Amino acid sequence: MGLMDVMLKRRSTRKFGDEQITKEELDKILQAALLAPTSMNRKPCNFMVVERAETLEKLSKSKNHGADLIKGANKAIVVIADTMIADTWCEDSSIALTYMHLMATELGVGSCWVQIHLRSKEGIDSEEIVRDILKIDNHYRIVGILALGHSEDIPKPHKEADIDKSRIHFLV
Repeated sequence: MGLMDVMLKRRSTRKFGDEQITKEELDKILQAALLAPTSMNRKPCNFMVVERAETLEKLSKSKNHGADLIKGANKAIVVIADTMIADTWCEDSSIALTYMHLMATELGVGSCWVQIHLRSKEGIDSEEIVRDILKIDNHYRIVGILALGHSEDIPKPHKEADIDKSRIHFLV
């Protein structure tokens, strides 16, 4: 599958089945994260793989809306970035999440990016909630969590005809 095919096929999956993510699949998804470019190659991101059902359940309650799907995932990868290494933690984390999302698609693994940064649960910052659940130091920031699982409920791929080229502007 070519890169354009992967990008067209990449869709967020919110329902997962019981089939386990294999070690090989997880390793490739994590390798993709580690290959993601970062500003000045500082590599501030770390990747916490969550497998325990109880922890997935807690993470699914880390924000008001949109995190429930984590409790049904087989695994989740929490991307944490060290602010003492780089001030580009948000961008660097976002690129790593995207690389993992695309690799999951390449492997036929369902995935969904759950935003944590700038979200809250009953007035409490979602990053703070996730830090507390995973016992993470305050100098780490959390942009998002990638939920992973095999699924029969992956939406159909986009088509090249779906691409809105009217958003492209050439300045001459």
